[in-house]
Amino acid sequence: MPELPEAESIVRGLRAHVVSESIRRADVIHRDVLRQPLRAFTGGLSGRSIERVKRRGKNVIIGLDSGSVLAINLGMTGNLLLFGSAPRGGKRPTHPTVILRFASGAVLFFNDTRRFGTAEFLQCDAWQARSDRMGPEPLSEGYTAARMVDDLSRSRSPARSWLLDQRKIAGVGNIYANEALYLAGVHPARPANAVTESEAVLLHQGLRDVLNRAIAAGGTTLRDYRNADGEVGGYKIRLRVYGREGAPCLECGRAIERMVLSNRSAFFCPVCQLAR
Repeated sequence: MPELPEAESIVRGLRAHVVSESIRRADVIHRDVLRQPLRAFTGGLSGRSIERVKRRGKNVIIGLDSGSVLAINLGMTGNLLLFGSAPRGGKRPTHPTVILRFASGAVLFFNDTRRFGTAEFLQCDAWQARSDRMGPEPLSEGYTAARMVDDLSRSRSPARSWLLDQRKIAGVGNIYANEALYLAGVHPARPANAVTESEAVLLHQGLRDVLNRAIAAGGTTLRDYRNADGEVGGYKIRLRVYGREGAPCLECGRAIERMVLSNRSAFFCPVCQLAR
């Protein structure tokens, strides 16, 4: 599933090319990715110019000249693929859901194999209200270790589940939650309020470090993820625990283990991440 680094990589790729583009029309191939009636979506986008591209959590936010936005959640398998002109034959994305056609001739595909992603045209105040319900951005200057210490102390949820709650912190998914917990030496099932202050400081730093490194590598491709240019992310080879069940821990050599929390796999080292 695309997480913060993947969404950020896509945003940076798009920003360099689509700002100032004018949307000639939006073609919707699969209406089930829309969170609104078809006419509200296509009518809202038609003729609008793109003024900015940014990220909020795992969402790609395309700001328009009307003050409105196109909000895209990539879901589990979504990609945004940009082409200088309409692709043909084998170059055409295999699972297009929405296609933005620009006045310049460029084309942006929202490609989503499993169609768990969403696309929505929103007025600024509606998007702001939704954004306000999300947690802080973990890479923002204002998100301090002290904030994480305080927020963890208020929850009894398992630490891994706490990190995945978008109301607590925005953009973190299962890959980077597992990696950050490993760096902090915190077992994924440890209750959030049992994480010590010193561990929480390490978790704050570890989370920011792993997110920044993943962004620098263009994200993590396990199967479907591609950036805006269609390239895979390069962070997979640097994963320490995620998806490495049975492989040796890079620190102590003990086999990485897997457990299930809230119907999702969590990976950890039983030596470096004590349950205590």
